Amino acid sequence: MTGRAAADATPLPAAFTRFWTGETVSSFGTYVSVLALQVIVLETLHGTVGDVGWLNSARWLPYLVLGLFAGAWVERRRRQPVLVATDLAAGVLLGAIPVAWACGVLSLPLLLVVVMLFGTVTLLNGAASMAVLPRLVDRPLLQRAHARIDGSDAVAQASGPALAGVLIKVMGAPLAVVVDAASYLFSAAMMASLRVADPIPAVTGPRNLRREIADGMRWLYKGSLGPMSVSTHIWFVGNATLGVVVPAYALQVLDLQVLAFAITSAAAGVGALAGASVTTRVGRGIGTGRTIIGAHALSAVAVMVMAAAGLGSGVGATVVLGVGQLLHGCAMGLSNSHEMAYRQTVTPDHLLARTNTTGRAFNRAVVVVVAPLAGLLATAIGERDTLVVAVVAFALACAVLAGSTVRTVDLTSRTRELE
Repeated sequence: MTGRAAADATPLPAAFTRFWTGETVSSFGTYVSVLALQVIVLETLHGTVGDVGWLNSARWLPYLVLGLFAGAWVERRRRQPVLVATDLAAGVLLGAIPVAWACGVLSLPLLLVVVMLFGTVTLLNGAASMAVLPRLVDRPLLQRAHARIDGSDAVAQASGPALAGVLIKVMGAPLAVVVDAASYLFSAAMMASLRVADPIPAVTGPRNLRREIADGMRWLYKGSLGPMSVSTHIWFVGNATLGVVVPAYALQVLDLQVLAFAITSAAAGVGALAGASVTTRVGRGIGTGRTIIGAHALSAVAVMVMAAAGLGSGVGATVVLGVGQLLHGCAMGLSNSHEMAYRQTVTPDHLLARTNTTGRAFNRAVVVVVAPLAGLLATAIGERDTLVVAVVAFALACAVLAGSTVRTVDLTSRTRELE
């Protein structure tokens, strides 16, 4: 049996199943609150597309301010307790939103503060999560593990917005956030039950935080990881633009009802599930790098389809927007497991938290900067024309990878890549 066949036949360990269950339930809640928070801003608080931009910026601001330090901080600590504590904190913070609404004190500034604190704890949670996964799963199985996580995340993405639409219609957007708060508490219980080798890191010599951060940055931009990282930053320009523009485009330009917009958002989850279900097979056929490149090209096409929804109205506009969302979701389902598995495969354990968190910090820094600018641009020239920015970004992300050695990267040839 070949190494690849053996990896395909090996079952994923029970500890991963618990981790995966916690991540899945948490993801389900997240997709409920993503829509609910946007509706809170636009309808409950009577905000604008610019305010949605500030909401998205506040969510990712901690990555810009603390992202470079978070990975180094996590690597000096046991990772499982960090997962449990941050899940608990996230649940409490989200639960504060409906409480504030019920007390009549919910405002945009208060919401931004809560979302910023929530972003801080999820930053630390993400650093610990990506660093603990290779301890649960042998590295030859990482792409399969990520594909499974992506698949369940896609199911959550497909059903979460639809459920959010129903919950918002029945009880209002603020109370819908309770679902996400409960999902984080469940995830905390799952993480606490993990049986994983999680020793206290051995500290050798005095701490040099600057050097530790620099080591993580050097590894992130070394060899084929360099163009992949740059391409991902550019991809986030496109995705941050979509995150701000699409809700206002759907609700205010296309004049869709919240439930109709929720259905189009759910289509992205259906696409992501389709992409995640075939991504391992596609990667075997054309290679890791080419799979990622093709996915970014598909995202550019998807946004062009979304923009075309503005040419129609009513059911037709809803269908076209949904098709665009579905294609973009499919692209994300195709690419993510290959990107994450490759990074984790070539990165040594002692650099995992720093490398992953540094990359996320820069990616989310892009969101922090781009989200408000996208809101301002949409106000100036219109949401439909602003979608062109996302098309250009996704096409450029594709071109960066196509012009680099990443196009030849394959997880089955990692030994050659490391030499």
